[in-house]
Amino acid sequence: MQKAPVVIVLAPALTIVYGLVRLLDGLDGQHGPGLLWTLGHAAFLVALFLFGFVVIVARRMIGGGVVATTTAAVGVVGLVCSIAQIGIDIVVGLAADDKAGMREMFGAVQDVPGLSTAVYGPGPALFHVGLLVLVVHLAALRAVAVWAPVCLLLGIGAAATNLDLLPVAGLLIMLALVPLARRAPTYA
Repeated sequence: MQKAPVVIVLAPALTIVYGLVRLLDGLDGQHGPGLLWTLGHAAFLVALFLFGFVVIVARRMIGGGVVATTTAAVGVVGLVCSIAQIGIDIVVGLAADDKAGMREMFGAVQDVPGLSTAVYGPGPALFHVGLLVLVVHLAALRAVAVWAPVCLLLGIGAAATNLDLLPVAGLLIMLALVPLARRAPTYA
């Protein structure tokens, strides 16, 4: 069984699922609370855990070393921040009765000193920085195509520009990671 290649593609595929579910959730003019909010965030939560595996595989493909290990660690810190954010979003979505209740709960969370910066500020961006640097490193080693980091950067940029672009971002990230999946070691 080839777990690494499947996981590398499944992570961005679940990001696409999250983006599509998020679009459906917003058809009524607001996002959450409700079933679609929870399902979308649950899909993204799984994607984030799988991206942790992607970061580790990329580091191994580079061969380790200080730069790759530090970059992977930065990516994992960003993932931890992202996982915390999505976890909070799921809990708030489940606990709130309506959008006003969600706003109130999110306000209380963001009032916790440092939490807003770590979880809703630059913390999650560390994942994207780490993954991008790893893919650039792999391209420099000719382990992936030179267009892979460009495609990844476009995907990250799409997601950062507007969350409604998450399906496009997930597709671009998937395209960027396909060369990594093709070269990744397989695990039984």
